[in-house]
Amino acid sequence: MEMFGSAFDDSMFAEVRDKVTVALSPYKAKFCEPQWFCESAALDTEDSLEKQKVFKFRGDLALRQGSYQNALEAYSSCLEWIPENNLSIRRDVLEGMARSYTQLGERERALETADLLSKESSNTCHLINLLLLKVSIHQKFGPIGSKMASLEQLCSLLPFNPWHWYNLGQSCLQRMEADKPLRSCAPLLRGSEAEQKDGWTEESGGEMEDRTWLKACMCLVRTRLLLMALKQQQSSFVLQRSENALRWLDKALQRLNPPEGAMCSLTEVMSEDLEKMREENQDGESLAGLCVQSFAERWWNKVLLTPQAHRPQKQPEKL
Repeated sequence: MEMFGSAFDDSMFAEVRDKVTVALSPYKAKFCEPQWFCESAALDTEDSLEKQKVFKFRGDLALRQGSYQNALEAYSSCLEWIPENNLSIRRDVLEGMARSYTQLGERERALETADLLSKESSNTCHLINLLLLKVSIHQKFGPIGSKMASLEQLCSLLPFNPWHWYNLGQSCLQRMEADKPLRSCAPLLRGSEAEQKDGWTEESGGEMEDRTWLKACMCLVRTRLLLMALKQQQSSFVLQRSENALRWLDKALQRLNPPEGAMCSLTEVMSEDLEKMREENQDGESLAGLCVQSFAERWWNKVLLTPQAHRPQKQPEKL
Protein backbone atom coordinates (compact mmCIF):
# COMPACT_ATOMS: atom_id res chain seq x y z
CA MET A 1 0.00 0.00 0.00
CA GLU A 2 1.33 3.36 -0.98
CA MET A 3 1.74 5.72 1.94
CA PHE A 4 0.22 9.15 1.75
CA GLY A 5 2.76 11.68 0.52
CA SER A 6 5.27 9.08 -0.66
CA ALA A 7 4.51 9.52 -4.38
CA PHE A 8 6.36 12.20 -6.30
CA ASP A 9 5.55 13.75 -9.61
CA ASP A 10 8.16 13.20 -12.29
CA SER A 11 8.17 16.92 -13.07
CA MET A 12 9.86 17.55 -9.76
CA PHE A 13 13.01 15.83 -11.04
CA ALA A 14 13.02 17.50 -14.44
CA GLU A 15 15.86 19.87 -15.23
CA VAL A 16 15.14 23.50 -14.50
CA ARG A 17 15.06 25.56 -17.64
CA ASP A 18 17.22 28.62 -17.78
CA LYS A 19 15.21 31.76 -17.27
CA VAL A 20 15.36 34.21 -20.12
CA THR A 21 16.54 37.57 -18.87
CA VAL A 22 15.27 40.65 -20.66
CA ALA A 23 17.50 43.67 -20.61
CA LEU A 24 15.59 46.70 -19.41
CA SER A 25 16.36 50.13 -20.76
CA PRO A 26 17.77 52.44 -18.09
CA TYR A 27 15.25 54.78 -16.45
CA LYS A 28 15.84 58.42 -17.22
CA ALA A 29 14.16 60.79 -14.81
CA LYS A 30 12.82 64.04 -16.19
CA PHE A 31 14.42 67.08 -14.63
CA CYS A 32 12.43 70.32 -14.57
CA GLU A 33 13.57 73.76 -13.59
CA PRO A 34 11.64 75.54 -10.79
CA GLN A 35 8.40 77.02 -12.15
CA TRP A 36 9.12 75.62 -15.60
CA PHE A 37 5.41 75.85 -16.38
CA CYS A 38 5.54 79.65 -16.23
CA GLU A 39 7.70 79.83 -19.35
CA SER A 40 5.96 80.42 -22.68
CA ALA A 41 7.82 77.46 -24.18
CA ALA A 42 5.94 75.12 -21.83
CA LEU A 43 2.89 75.43 -24.10
CA ASP A 44 4.80 74.57 -27.27
CA THR A 45 3.37 71.07 -27.35
CA GLU A 46 0.46 69.22 -28.92
CA ASP A 47 0.02 66.99 -25.89
CA SER A 48 -3.28 67.91 -24.21
CA LEU A 49 -2.14 66.38 -20.92
CA GLU A 50 0.94 68.60 -20.83
CA LYS A 51 -1.16 71.70 -21.50
CA GLN A 52 -3.54 70.68 -18.74
CA LYS A 53 -0.62 70.38 -16.32
CA VAL A 54 0.83 73.74 -17.33
CA PHE A 55 -2.41 75.67 -16.79
CA LYS A 56 -3.19 73.77 -13.59
CA PHE A 57 0.22 74.52 -12.09
CA ARG A 58 -0.03 78.16 -13.15
CA GLY A 59 -3.41 78.48 -11.47
CA ASP A 60 -2.22 76.84 -8.26
CA LEU A 61 0.84 79.09 -8.08
CA ALA A 62 -1.17 82.25 -8.76
CA LEU A 63 -3.72 81.29 -6.10
CA ARG A 64 -0.97 80.69 -3.57
CA GLN A 65 0.65 84.03 -4.42
CA GLY A 66 -2.63 85.92 -4.15
CA SER A 67 -2.94 86.71 -7.87
CA TYR A 68 -6.55 85.65 -8.00
CA GLN A 69 -7.42 87.08 -11.42
CA ASN A 70 -4.44 85.30 -12.98
CA ALA A 71 -5.48 82.12 -11.17
CA LEU A 72 -8.97 82.35 -12.68
CA GLU A 73 -7.59 82.77 -16.18
CA ALA A 74 -5.26 79.80 -15.79
CA TYR A 75 -7.96 77.57 -14.30
CA SER A 76 -10.43 78.52 -17.05
CA SER A 77 -7.87 77.54 -19.70
CA CYS A 78 -7.16 74.31 -17.84
CA LEU A 79 -10.83 73.28 -17.94
CA GLU A 80 -10.70 73.21 -21.75
CA TRP A 81 -8.04 70.48 -21.68
CA ILE A 82 -9.44 68.23 -18.95
CA PRO A 83 -10.99 64.98 -20.26
CA GLU A 84 -14.55 64.29 -19.22
CA ASN A 85 -13.54 61.20 -17.24
CA ASN A 86 -10.91 63.04 -15.16
CA LEU A 87 -13.25 64.21 -12.40
CA SER A 88 -10.59 64.58 -9.71
CA ILE A 89 -8.63 67.26 -11.61
CA ARG A 90 -11.86 68.96 -12.67
CA ARG A 91 -13.04 69.19 -9.05
CA ASP A 92 -9.66 70.53 -7.97
CA VAL A 93 -9.77 73.23 -10.65
CA LEU A 94 -13.36 74.23 -9.83
CA GLU A 95 -12.50 74.53 -6.16
CA GLY A 96 -9.56 76.78 -7.03
CA MET A 97 -11.87 78.93 -9.15
CA ALA A 98 -14.41 79.20 -6.32
CA ARG A 99 -11.73 80.31 -3.88
CA SER A 100 -10.43 82.85 -6.38
CA TYR A 101 -13.94 84.27 -6.89
CA THR A 102 -14.29 84.48 -3.11
CA GLN A 103 -11.10 86.48 -2.69
CA LEU A 104 -12.11 88.79 -5.55
CA GLY A 105 -15.42 89.55 -3.82
CA GLU A 106 -17.62 87.81 -6.40
CA ARG A 107 -19.97 85.97 -4.06
CA GLU A 108 -22.51 84.80 -6.64
CA ARG A 109 -19.84 83.40 -8.97
CA ALA A 110 -18.22 81.60 -6.04
CA LEU A 111 -21.52 80.01 -5.00
CA GLU A 112 -22.34 79.06 -8.61
CA THR A 113 -19.01 77.27 -8.89
CA ALA A 114 -19.66 75.54 -5.56
CA ASP A 115 -23.02 74.38 -6.96
CA LEU A 116 -21.20 72.78 -9.89
CA LEU A 117 -19.08 70.85 -7.40
CA SER A 118 -22.22 69.85 -5.53
CA LYS A 119 -23.72 68.26 -8.65
CA GLU A 120 -20.58 66.19 -9.19
CA SER A 121 -20.20 65.00 -5.57
CA SER A 122 -20.35 61.22 -5.34
CA ASN A 123 -18.88 60.34 -1.92
CA THR A 124 -18.43 61.75 1.57
CA CYS A 125 -14.95 63.11 0.80
CA HIS A 126 -16.44 65.25 -1.97
CA LEU A 127 -19.22 66.43 0.33
CA ILE A 128 -16.84 67.33 3.16
CA ASN A 129 -14.62 69.39 0.84
CA LEU A 130 -17.71 71.12 -0.58
CA LEU A 131 -19.00 72.04 2.88
CA LEU A 132 -15.58 73.38 3.93
CA LEU A 133 -15.53 75.46 0.75
CA LYS A 134 -18.99 76.88 1.52
CA VAL A 135 -17.90 77.73 5.06
CA SER A 136 -14.98 79.76 3.71
CA ILE A 137 -17.25 81.54 1.19
CA HIS A 138 -19.86 82.46 3.81
CA GLN A 139 -17.15 83.49 6.26
CA LYS A 140 -15.75 85.90 3.67
CA PHE A 141 -19.07 87.59 2.89
CA GLY A 142 -20.57 87.53 6.37
CA PRO A 143 -23.92 85.66 6.38
CA ILE A 144 -23.48 83.95 9.76
CA GLY A 145 -26.66 81.91 9.37
CA SER A 146 -25.47 80.33 6.10
CA LYS A 147 -22.07 79.57 7.61
CA MET A 148 -23.72 77.94 10.62
CA ALA A 149 -25.90 75.79 8.35
CA SER A 150 -22.82 74.41 6.56
CA LEU A 151 -21.05 73.80 9.88
CA GLU A 152 -24.10 71.94 11.21
CA GLN A 153 -23.96 69.65 8.18
CA LEU A 154 -20.26 69.04 8.87
CA CYS A 155 -21.03 68.20 12.51
CA SER A 156 -23.71 65.74 11.38
CA LEU A 157 -21.39 64.14 8.84
CA LEU A 158 -18.33 64.10 11.14
CA PRO A 159 -19.83 64.10 14.64
CA PHE A 160 -16.54 63.29 16.38
CA ASN A 161 -14.43 66.07 14.84
CA PRO A 162 -14.08 68.62 17.66
CA TRP A 163 -12.98 71.50 15.43
CA HIS A 164 -16.22 71.67 13.44
CA TRP A 165 -18.09 71.94 16.74
CA TYR A 166 -15.55 74.52 17.89
CA ASN A 167 -16.13 76.65 14.79
CA LEU A 168 -19.90 76.29 15.10
CA GLY A 169 -19.75 77.43 18.72
CA GLN A 170 -17.68 80.46 17.76
CA SER A 171 -20.17 81.28 14.99
CA CYS A 172 -23.00 81.18 17.54
CA LEU A 173 -21.12 83.65 19.73
CA GLN A 174 -20.58 85.92 16.73
CA ARG A 175 -24.27 85.77 15.92
CA MET A 176 -25.17 86.76 19.48
CA GLU A 177 -22.96 89.82 19.13
CA ALA A 178 -24.41 90.60 15.70
CA ASP A 179 -27.99 90.41 17.02
CA LYS A 180 -27.44 93.10 19.65
CA PRO A 181 -27.45 96.12 17.29
CA LEU A 182 -30.43 94.59 15.48
CA ARG A 183 -32.48 94.66 18.69
CA SER A 184 -31.62 98.32 19.27
CA CYS A 185 -32.74 99.35 15.78
CA ALA A 186 -35.69 96.96 15.52
CA PRO A 187 -38.36 99.70 15.91
CA LEU A 188 -36.90 101.40 12.84
CA LEU A 189 -37.24 98.26 10.71
CA ARG A 190 -40.55 97.39 9.13
CA GLY A 191 -41.83 94.15 7.62
CA SER A 192 -39.49 92.57 5.09
CA GLU A 193 -36.61 94.88 6.06
CA ALA A 194 -36.42 93.25 9.46
CA GLU A 195 -36.73 89.76 8.02
CA GLN A 196 -33.79 90.35 5.72
CA LYS A 197 -31.45 90.71 8.69
CA ASP A 198 -30.42 87.06 8.73
CA GLY A 199 -33.92 85.88 9.59
CA TRP A 200 -34.34 88.15 12.64
CA THR A 201 -37.55 90.03 13.42
CA GLU A 202 -38.58 92.25 16.31
CA GLU A 203 -41.09 89.73 17.66
CA SER A 204 -38.72 86.76 17.45
CA GLY A 205 -35.54 88.58 18.49
CA GLY A 206 -35.54 87.53 22.13
CA GLU A 207 -36.44 83.94 21.32
CA MET A 208 -33.73 83.74 18.64
CA GLU A 209 -31.16 85.10 21.08
CA ASP A 210 -32.07 82.42 23.62
CA ARG A 211 -31.88 79.68 21.00
CA THR A 212 -28.50 80.95 19.80
CA TRP A 213 -27.25 81.06 23.40
CA LEU A 214 -28.40 77.47 23.93
CA LYS A 215 -26.81 76.29 20.70
CA ALA A 216 -23.54 78.01 21.65
CA CYS A 217 -23.55 76.22 25.01
CA MET A 218 -24.23 72.80 23.49
CA CYS A 219 -21.50 73.24 20.85
CA LEU A 220 -18.91 74.33 23.40
CA VAL A 221 -19.85 71.45 25.73
CA ARG A 222 -19.61 68.97 22.84
CA THR A 223 -16.22 70.37 21.81
CA ARG A 224 -14.92 70.08 25.36
CA LEU A 225 -16.09 66.47 25.67
CA LEU A 226 -14.44 65.47 22.39
CA LEU A 227 -11.15 67.22 23.16
CA MET A 228 -10.99 65.62 26.61
CA ALA A 229 -11.58 62.20 25.05
CA LEU A 230 -8.93 62.69 22.35
CA LYS A 231 -6.40 64.40 24.61
CA GLN A 232 -5.13 61.08 25.99
CA GLN A 233 -3.91 60.05 22.53
CA GLN A 234 -2.20 63.35 21.65
CA SER A 235 1.23 64.80 22.13
CA SER A 236 3.47 67.65 20.95
CA PHE A 237 1.86 70.60 19.16
CA VAL A 238 -1.41 68.68 18.69
CA LEU A 239 -1.77 68.34 22.46
CA GLN A 240 -0.82 71.99 22.94
CA ARG A 241 -3.52 73.09 20.49
CA SER A 242 -6.13 71.04 22.33
CA GLU A 243 -5.08 72.44 25.71
CA ASN A 244 -5.28 76.02 24.40
CA ALA A 245 -8.75 75.31 23.04
CA LEU A 246 -9.86 73.78 26.34
CA ARG A 247 -8.76 76.88 28.25
CA TRP A 248 -10.70 79.09 25.84
CA LEU A 249 -13.76 76.83 26.14
CA ASP A 250 -13.74 77.04 29.93
CA LYS A 251 -13.64 80.85 29.77
CA ALA A 252 -16.35 81.00 27.10
CA LEU A 253 -18.69 78.73 29.09
CA GLN A 254 -18.03 80.73 32.23
CA ARG A 255 -19.07 83.91 30.44
CA LEU A 256 -22.15 82.29 28.92
CA ASN A 257 -23.02 81.36 32.51
CA PRO A 258 -25.24 78.30 32.01
CA PRO A 259 -26.95 77.07 35.22
CA GLU A 260 -25.50 73.97 36.84
CA GLY A 261 -28.59 71.95 35.95
CA ALA A 262 -28.35 73.01 32.30
CA MET A 263 -24.66 72.05 32.16
CA CYS A 264 -25.41 68.59 33.53
CA SER A 265 -28.26 68.10 31.06
CA LEU A 266 -26.24 69.34 28.08
CA THR A 267 -23.30 67.14 29.05
CA GLU A 268 -25.59 64.11 29.27
CA VAL A 269 -27.21 64.74 25.89
CA MET A 270 -24.01 65.63 24.04
CA SER A 271 -22.08 62.62 25.39
CA GLU A 272 -24.65 59.92 24.54
CA ASP A 273 -22.80 58.70 21.43
CA LEU A 274 -19.19 59.14 22.54
CA GLU A 275 -18.74 55.40 23.07
CA LYS A 276 -19.14 55.01 19.29
CA MET A 277 -16.21 57.26 18.45
CA ARG A 278 -14.07 54.41 17.11
CA GLU A 279 -16.90 52.55 15.41
CA GLU A 280 -18.36 55.17 13.09
CA ASN A 281 -16.39 55.75 9.91
CA GLN A 282 -17.96 57.22 6.78
CA ASP A 283 -14.80 58.30 5.01
CA GLY A 284 -15.18 57.80 1.27
CA GLU A 285 -18.67 56.28 1.56
CA SER A 286 -20.93 56.68 -1.45
CA LEU A 287 -23.58 59.36 -1.10
CA ALA A 288 -26.14 57.02 -2.66
CA GLY A 289 -26.16 54.79 0.42
CA LEU A 290 -25.34 57.47 2.99
CA CYS A 291 -27.91 58.01 5.73
CA VAL A 292 -27.03 60.78 8.20
CA GLN A 293 -29.38 62.24 10.80
CA SER A 294 -29.79 65.98 10.53
CA PHE A 295 -28.31 68.25 13.19
CA ALA A 296 -31.77 68.98 14.59
CA GLU A 297 -32.78 65.33 14.83
CA ARG A 298 -29.56 64.11 16.37
CA TRP A 299 -28.90 66.86 18.95
CA TRP A 300 -30.92 70.06 18.80
CA ASN A 301 -34.38 68.57 19.34
CA LYS A 302 -33.10 66.53 22.28
CA VAL A 303 -31.65 69.65 23.88
CA LEU A 304 -34.89 71.59 23.42
CA LEU A 305 -36.81 68.82 25.17
CA THR A 306 -34.45 68.95 28.16
CA PRO A 307 -36.19 70.87 31.00
CA GLN A 308 -32.95 72.12 32.56
CA ALA A 309 -31.67 73.65 29.28
CA HIS A 310 -32.80 77.23 29.85
CA ARG A 311 -31.04 80.55 29.81
CA PRO A 312 -30.15 82.29 33.09
CA GLN A 313 -31.53 85.72 33.90
CA LYS A 314 -28.06 87.21 34.11
CA GLN A 315 -26.75 88.31 30.73
CA PRO A 316 -23.39 86.79 29.75
CA GLU A 317 -20.35 88.99 29.52
CA LYS A 318 -19.11 90.10 26.15
CA LEU A 319 -16.70 87.57 24.67
